[in-house]
Amino acid sequence: MAGYLNTDIKKVTANKFVAMKRQGEKISMLTAYDFTTATIIDGAGIDGILVGDSASNVMAGNADTLPITLDEMIYHARSVARAVRRALVVCDMPFGTYQVSKDLAVANAVRMMKETGVDALKLEGGKEIADTIKHLVDIGIPVIGHLGLTPQSVHKFGGYGVRAKETAEAEKLIADAVALDKAGCFAITLEKVPADLAAEVTKRVSCATIGIGAGHATDGQILVYADMLGLTQGFKPKFLRQYAHLAQQMNDAVQAYITDVKAATFPSVDESY
Repeated sequence: MAGYLNTDIKKVTANKFVAMKRQGEKISMLTAYDFTTATIIDGAGIDGILVGDSASNVMAGNADTLPITLDEMIYHARSVARAVRRALVVCDMPFGTYQVSKDLAVANAVRMMKETGVDALKLEGGKEIADTIKHLVDIGIPVIGHLGLTPQSVHKFGGYGVRAKETAEAEKLIADAVALDKAGCFAITLEKVPADLAAEVTKRVSCATIGIGAGHATDGQILVYADMLGLTQGFKPKFLRQYAHLAQQMNDAVQAYITDVKAATFPSVDESY
């Protein structure tokens, strides 16, 4: 597989994330939604891959994450899990699959684990879902929590702005993080919260913290792969660092292909049977 220098590949686990926190080793994560992309990202040596419900935006063109279904997430997660040899693979539970009742959450979580082959699941929310998370952990499903800007609650928040800037919300976020840690989460995603608050949460919990727009003091970082590779058009929030500009490179390649087809220079004699 491209990127690997040897065949002695040790799978990253949920316990490894916690160990990395204790050892002071930063955790790297990216999203992926398909086999080909996951193969490349895993081969590069990433620690974790999130099959995010951001697939609703990136892959399906929806305005938010709410429309994506359980079946669609299972399809994407299965495709990614097939590709990955080293990274911890985590799948988002989509909106409506775990908030209705604990029993429904367990049934959907078990189905996701059985049908996808992922290593863990991610749920948004704090103390209100801590009991559900504890039950999932108790039956053997590793869980990552998600606090701060929780995209499944975008209508409640009224947008995608920074969360927990005020004292009351910051105190609730800390309490939620402690509750998720106690419930058994091995990691918590902190999205678009003040860096000082993220640093405080990271100190308060024994599980790993993974930041996105939460400063550098978290135990790790995650970005949407399409954003950091410059595939996404017109999206450049403050927290995003672009490591490539693949949209322009793809455009140039497609235009070159069109030119060759129009000029009948592709395929050449050597490219014909």
